[in-house]
Amino acid sequence: MSIASLLPIAINLSIALIVFGLGLGASLNDAAYLIRRPGLLLRSLLSMNIVMPVFALLLVVLFQLHPAIELAIVALSLSPVPPFLPSTQTKGGGTAPYVVSLLVTTAILSIITVPLGIWSIEAIEHIDADIPRIAMMLALTVTLPLIVGMILHDLFPSLASRIMRPASLLGMGLLVVSILPVLVMEWGLVWSMVGNGTLVILVLFALVGLAVGHVLGGPNPHDQVVLALATASRHPGVAIAVAAVNTEHVAPVAAVVIWHLLVGVVLSAPYLKWMHLMPEAPHKPPVKPHSPPIR
Repeated sequence: MSIASLLPIAINLSIALIVFGLGLGASLNDAAYLIRRPGLLLRSLLSMNIVMPVFALLLVVLFQLHPAIELAIVALSLSPVPPFLPSTQTKGGGTAPYVVSLLVTTAILSIITVPLGIWSIEAIEHIDADIPRIAMMLALTVTLPLIVGMILHDLFPSLASRIMRPASLLGMGLLVVSILPVLVMEWGLVWSMVGNGTLVILVLFALVGLAVGHVLGGPNPHDQVVLALATASRHPGVAIAVAAVNTEHVAPVAAVVIWHLLVGVVLSAPYLKWMHLMPEAPHKPPVKPHSPPIR
């Protein structure tokens, strides 16, 4: 078996381990947080799964890049919340149940949204992608591990807490080991994205994502932080796993993902600083009904 044939297996296994680790830290009750808040759920899905994919399609049509790079940008716009983002969201003031529920919801829906997005760009830009295989890959590497992890969290909480960190670290390590050699061998490709329009697209994607998520987050600044960061920063492994279906696309997609992560870190820092400087909305106690004096 060649290294090229092993690469998709290693990437898919790493994603499954990362998502399994996320599931081990999420209770079914927390995952249902957005279901109990349909307004916030609809705004979150509008921000992450409708506005940003449409914007990504507009960008790839306008800039006319390499088909694999276009595939990566659309896949990123449909990818769920990345595994390292929840800690940043909560440190930025986000509500923990919303953070967990948004992560779980977008991960489960990715089995539908990602193939639909790839089908859209396939129709517009004539990119050849095996959509049924992509959907099956997402079911096995994202949806199933996440659900199994959450079930274990609720049934065996002590076991889940013990294996959550090792599973996540093993998955992240395997992902790095899988893509690092590709990036080293293709460093020229990575650097070329500074001048060919790819970096500009990723900066625009992050800026628009922060703005759209902030606006659709509603009046609560804690929800604004969570949705803004989630809309601008997406799971790197899903885009790479989509590319791994077509092995020849792994190198340019991995390069796009690296730039996406760097741009997200750089641009989210001033946004978080600005949000911390914003005054908190004053808390208004509930108005008690006026009672007539007792005679």
